[in-house]
Amino acid sequence: MSDTRTAPETVPAAPPPPGLGRRVGAGFLRMREASILAVAIILVVYFWANTADFLETSNLVTVSHYTAPIAILAVGEVFLLISGEIDLSVGWMYTFAPFVMYFAVENGGFPPILGIIAALLVSALVGFINGTVTVRLGVPAFVTTLGMLFALEGITLITSGSFPKEIPASAAGGLQTVLGHQDWSEIIWAGVVVAVFYLVLTRMRWGLYTFAVGGNLLGATESGIKVARVKIGNFMICSTLGGFTGILEAFRIDSIDPAAGGETVMFYAVAAAVIGGTALAGGVGTVLGAFLGAVVLGILQDGFNLLGVSANTYYLILGIAVLVAMIANVYLARLRRTGRI
Repeated sequence: MSDTRTAPETVPAAPPPPGLGRRVGAGFLRMREASILAVAIILVVYFWANTADFLETSNLVTVSHYTAPIAILAVGEVFLLISGEIDLSVGWMYTFAPFVMYFAVENGGFPPILGIIAALLVSALVGFINGTVTVRLGVPAFVTTLGMLFALEGITLITSGSFPKEIPASAAGGLQTVLGHQDWSEIIWAGVVVAVFYLVLTRMRWGLYTFAVGGNLLGATESGIKVARVKIGNFMICSTLGGFTGILEAFRIDSIDPAAGGETVMFYAVAAAVIGGTALAGGVGTVLGAFLGAVVLGILQDGFNLLGVSANTYYLILGIAVLVAMIANVYLARLRRTGRI
């Protein structure tokens, strides 16, 4: 009688787990801020190697002055871009808000703190108007905020007579030092703004609603999210941060200048947000990435100045950086969707 039993099948051995280096690398690439963080590190090393002054304290203060205003403005644009909108007028809100403060203090007799509050309230009102026209009347945000851009520019130039104003004497001293005039105060304010709105975006319901509105407008509406409230609120956040940034900058340079801000700082803010991983199509974005994008722009500006590189080259590099960042973000997003990283 023969033995019909068969030998047990050999179970293939499980593949060895990936090494620590590979796991760390994959985790790093899954971060939306990964590419821009790597760029920032590379730039620091490059400029440090090519100019001994780059990491001097005085120069780092200069880098912070380039970085801080763009970072704060970029935070506001991130909230709007995630929710599927954009604000082109925030650069002129940045310019106009310090004049509101000035006239409230000098002409209205307001204490400086109340003058600043008045300027921020006007900034929020401008954001409310932008949001209401866009959401309630169905005007595209590009058109709404472009119109507001020109309106704020005209109001600023008319009320200021196209001439700079001095910081009100009653606002000088301790208040001015805290709000931008001290070397590190503006970057500290930028860090506070980034930290607060990072928590809002990642840990609070408002951030969840913002992602939902930008990622799937119909689904957000059907799930009961008050879409209009979220979008209008984000317009108000963006405009208020624009006004606040303008006040900080006015205190830092000790002058309220109608030539400051404008379209340039707005485009820098959008560039920082996009370089940092925020999608123009909505539904995707990161406050921390926007901050790192502003850091990269600040390092580039300062490093090129130290090396004596023409400003024209800076704009060329900036344009290439935006394109490369968008391509990298799209490619990494595709890898994340397919589970390859």
